[in-house]
Amino acid sequence: MDFSELLKTMESFLKQENWIVQVFIVVFLTAFINWIQKRIIAKLINRLKRSWTNWDHAFFIAVEKPLTLLIWILGLTFAADIVKKQTDAAIFGAIEPIREVGVIVIIVWFLVRFISKAETIILKKKKKQGEEFDETTADAIAKLLRVSVIITGSLVILQTLGYSISGVLAFGGIGGIAIGFAARDLLANFFGGLTIYMDRPFDVGDWIRSPDREIEGSVEKIGWRLTTIRTFDKRPLYIPNSIFTTIAVENPARMTNRRIKETIGIRYDDAGKMRDIIADVKEMLKQHEDIDTNQTLIVNFNEFAASSLNFFIYTFTKTVNWIEFHEVKQDVMLKIIDIIEAHGAECAFPTSTLHIPEEIKVSR
Repeated sequence: MDFSELLKTMESFLKQENWIVQVFIVVFLTAFINWIQKRIIAKLINRLKRSWTNWDHAFFIAVEKPLTLLIWILGLTFAADIVKKQTDAAIFGAIEPIREVGVIVIIVWFLVRFISKAETIILKKKKKQGEEFDETTADAIAKLLRVSVIITGSLVILQTLGYSISGVLAFGGIGGIAIGFAARDLLANFFGGLTIYMDRPFDVGDWIRSPDREIEGSVEKIGWRLTTIRTFDKRPLYIPNSIFTTIAVENPARMTNRRIKETIGIRYDDAGKMRDIIADVKEMLKQHEDIDTNQTLIVNFNEFAASSLNFFIYTFTKTVNWIEFHEVKQDVMLKIIDIIEAHGAECAFPTSTLHIPEEIKVSR
């Protein structure tokens, strides 16, 4: 076979199998367009790093992967349309629904990613700038937005596939009762989480404890089903949200002050010095820069104990920080010891005194 016959053979093949070339071109262009968009987005991100806003940052990060998937779905379904016209196979009848559903899923995926990225970026920026920001409210709003987007997308997909949304909603109303009984624990946890978001007994980062249960630690995450608490020995504690609707919760993180309540004893031999000691201790507390004198402040002699004369102090610190509180309390206690010793008195400890009549002689 000479060269001219070879060309004629190839020309005849291309005329008969032209669709194969078209499919190849479509796939090639799809890959090329995807490569171009990746380079463009990468360059935009690099150029806008110094000047972009929170929304720009969240948008470009969120759109990158969904845009890649969108290009490939459109390209491959277009190539499948070409094959369908040539082969007329029944399987290619699903191309149109796949394309429409795929586009809706990609849009929902992008919006969910955008909401999550925006939440993360805004929280990081607020923390970096030292601004006060309610993380619990931000988390609740982000979750509600994501759920709304997913539900809306699901309804649009059902409508696209030919299902009546009104029928689906009606079925949901009827079937909701059965589902409610089957998933009552899940629903109880969901509404428990909703109650936490509405009543706000605690926020992420708060130290909480419950006198009803052995629950104590810092809140790490408030989910729709579980709340994660990190205990003081760094163990994660996962609490179903429904529990919080039935127990009492203390939130020491919202204390206005921390209390110092201590009893100090001096010897019975120092009874005459008690009045002056109490007066000096009270004055020391009034002058202490870390004691809140606008709160209750009491220093009083209140007990004849077995081995001591006891007085108590009852006052509040300005700080609510646990570590700082103990530093202040330590300073107050040391100053009380100094005052007692300055008056020539001593702190009491358990002792016994044995009185021996004079007429009794102890022989060696």
